[in-house]
Amino acid sequence: VKDVLPTVVKIDVVQIVTQQAIGSGSPFDFFNSPRGNGNSQPREFRQQGLGSGVIVQRTGNRVYVLTNNHVVEKAKSLEVSLTDGRTMPARIIGTDSATDLAVVRLEANGLPVAELGNSGTLRVGQLVIAIGNPLEFEHTVTVGVVSAFERRVQTGIDTELFGMLQTDAPITRGSSGGALVDAE
Repeated sequence: VKDVLPTVVKIDVVQIVTQQAIGSGSPFDFFNSPRGNGNSQPREFRQQGLGSGVIVQRTGNRVYVLTNNHVVEKAKSLEVSLTDGRTMPARIIGTDSATDLAVVRLEANGLPVAELGNSGTLRVGQLVIAIGNPLEFEHTVTVGVVSAFERRVQTGIDTELFGMLQTDAPITRGSSGGALVDAE
């Protein structure tokens, strides 16, 4: 945990969401609509999101963070918070919805980089540690075991992720994109 924790970042996301506006809640909304049918124009809303990421590469002052695609998709802006308390803007470099992976980049000096492991060496029942930012609690550590391999996860009506590792380490909203590590 001491080695990996400084490489885990919190990612604050602002998304623009378009929704059909129902109205202000006034009983007179029906009369304010263009056709008198109670329908109003779609409206854009700013929606806050939260996730985690892991610093996986540093080239000069360019720092690359691996996270989940669902954390950053549709992001209007990103801000990354480091374990040392600094926050800075970041931008999406690439995404892949099929694997639910994304890479974001920020500019900073002297940040640690996580050593990536090989999930092929893990075994069912092996102890693993999840590090993330669940429910806005920064840099939280939970522990569990590898429960299974090759799981399929339905992520939408026509999409699914396959070949997934399953763990019983608690991973809640905000932890997505964080580190899952073994004792080595």
